[in-house]
Amino acid sequence: MPDVQRIFVAQGLRAFAYGLGSVLLGLTLEERGWSSTELGALLTAVVAGTGLMSVVIGAFGDRLGRRRSYSMLFVGLGLAGLVFGLSDNFWLLAIVALTGTLSTEVVESGPFTSLEQSMIAGSVPPALRGRTFAMYNAAATIAGSAGALAAGGPSLLRDSLGLPADERFFLTLIPVALLGAMVALSLSPSVETEAKRTSFAGLGRSRSTVTRLAGLFAVDSLAGGFVVQAFIAYWFRLKFGVSPEVLGLLFFGVGVMQTASFLAAGRLAERFGLLNTMIFSHIPSNVLLAAIPFAPTLAVAIALLLCRQSLSQMDVPTRQAYISNLVDPPERTAAAAYTNTARYVVRPMGPALAAVAQQIALGAPFVIAGTLKIGYDLTLWAWFRRVPLDDGGEEVTAVAASGVEPIAPGTQ
Repeated sequence: MPDVQRIFVAQGLRAFAYGLGSVLLGLTLEERGWSSTELGALLTAVVAGTGLMSVVIGAFGDRLGRRRSYSMLFVGLGLAGLVFGLSDNFWLLAIVALTGTLSTEVVESGPFTSLEQSMIAGSVPPALRGRTFAMYNAAATIAGSAGALAAGGPSLLRDSLGLPADERFFLTLIPVALLGAMVALSLSPSVETEAKRTSFAGLGRSRSTVTRLAGLFAVDSLAGGFVVQAFIAYWFRLKFGVSPEVLGLLFFGVGVMQTASFLAAGRLAERFGLLNTMIFSHIPSNVLLAAIPFAPTLAVAIALLLCRQSLSQMDVPTRQAYISNLVDPPERTAAAAYTNTARYVVRPMGPALAAVAQQIALGAPFVIAGTLKIGYDLTLWAWFRRVPLDDGGEEVTAVAASGVEPIAPGTQ
């Protein structure tokens, strides 16, 4: 089996567990009598841990070895599942959340994703990266949707899989982690970095480009932190009294729409370019996001969410391919890690601020997130629209006004 397919398998295993958790985490904590502030604090710890571990991977991942680092992350995932499955002590859970191996989302998983991006980019030619990253994210979404369905879908499906209906579902992370670690160690030596790192930080001439992208991604991530999937489930529960069964089916539908979004992104990027696909799918999705709290009925809210999800994820595979195509091969792990880190450094503020905003208006986080994300889209377009990519995927020119360092073709 090729390395890319093995990575798809590892990501799929992890996504199934995260899909399960995205539905049950908020509901389980609510049933324990935890307040929205405590829920926000724990989600903040999860996201903060993701950022901290991404920094570690960016600085030391290639030096330790990509395969070894990848397998160690899976070991951490198993330990986190053990503690979350057996303990209800808030402080212990918060400490374990800081390992960076848990996730409030299904697709992007911080340090895991940083390593996977660099390994995938080195395994496929530039022209195919957009489509490959689209399939990579689609596979994760399908697995995550299956996890969500198993958590809140038909009881027959849940019973047939032997999955518990309470916090013990976290114990499923243990076999997932063991299988993932085995897959990580089975990858070939070709996934390791091909050249010596240019500096301790791992960035050379792409430093300016990565810095700008990281700043923009931080804004987008802060906005996304207001509406993490676990918090959306919590909002639907409070607003409409939605049952776990309905939530499971809803997020299964969300996963289906995300999968279609990923696959369409790969095709659209080949036709219209990576940046155009990122921007002009993201803006309308954020308008729909801001409209969700104004929905008069559950049916309208669900329709808005599903329409939003059909567009919102097109920027994920295109962004991953865009970063890979802008930097030299030895800098890919660092570039992916630092742009991911920028996303997670500010993202912990999102759930905490959302909890505060909900005290003012229950739907305020949706409006705030949509507004910030539209601002991010417009700024990204203004800064990078004149930095085109050729068919091979390398940067071919840069306009001085953009302030972005050009990366010459022929670096692959």
